[in-house]
Amino acid sequence: MPEAIETVRRHWVFRHPLTIRLAHWINLACLAILLMSGLQIFNAHPALYWGQASTFDKPFLAITDDTTPDGTPRGVVMLGDRTFDTTGWLGLSRDQGEAASRAFPAWATLPANQDLATGRRWHFLFAWAFVINGLIYLLYGLGSGQLRRRLIPDGDQIRDIGGSIREHLTLHFPEGEEAKRYNVLQKLTYLVVVLVLLPLMLLTGLAMSPGFDAIFPPIVDLFGGRQSARSIHFLSMNLLVLFTIVHVLLVLVSGLFNNLRGMITGWFVIEKRRIPAGGENR
Repeated sequence: MPEAIETVRRHWVFRHPLTIRLAHWINLACLAILLMSGLQIFNAHPALYWGQASTFDKPFLAITDDTTPDGTPRGVVMLGDRTFDTTGWLGLSRDQGEAASRAFPAWATLPANQDLATGRRWHFLFAWAFVINGLIYLLYGLGSGQLRRRLIPDGDQIRDIGGSIREHLTLHFPEGEEAKRYNVLQKLTYLVVVLVLLPLMLLTGLAMSPGFDAIFPPIVDLFGGRQSARSIHFLSMNLLVLFTIVHVLLVLVSGLFNNLRGMITGWFVIEKRRIPAGGENR
């Protein structure tokens, strides 16, 4: 008896409307510039504290440099009472071939040279661009229903969350009809980013602004002081960077070309596998 041959049919699906695609790429540009200019600002005082005042001799995190017992300079990260050698990456790095004492290296900051005033101008400008772009995304998403479809898990997805976790751990991703929608882990992650992480970064940023503090003083107390707001802002930024790294890795392993094409043109290809009579369709 001849063996059943599995066939694969490709279906084109229009997955991402123009507004969603534009908002995605504008967000990417804004966040990259906000990150690099934020690191420039952090370099001006590379230490974090809790509360209202800066207790200079007791930061909970500091990125600096010192010397080894034999007099060799080194970069260090101090986390509480622990010290980690980070020479070449943090605290002490190479700038035009010479050792430079700065928390984050020149290639990671905007501008590359130490310039707090310019870094602040870049940061505030693109913070406004990011907020305006985010508001357009939210208004469009609410009005079109895209926000609910992209962020709120369906009932069957919640019930099968364990299966989705197993798929991600084994790098097996949805196929066929299921590939037309975001999976439950994507939706829950995006929900946390949009409703928790990004608003937290915005509010802590406002809490560090003397001008906004004068208009609305309670925002400082909301976070337990300006130094606490600065620390939360920095930690939230790191969580956002971690999210971005994981997001990019999943884009790579789940189909780089297909995912990029979807976010550039809107069109996404799904594959439906078919086995002739006597086999199993999926």
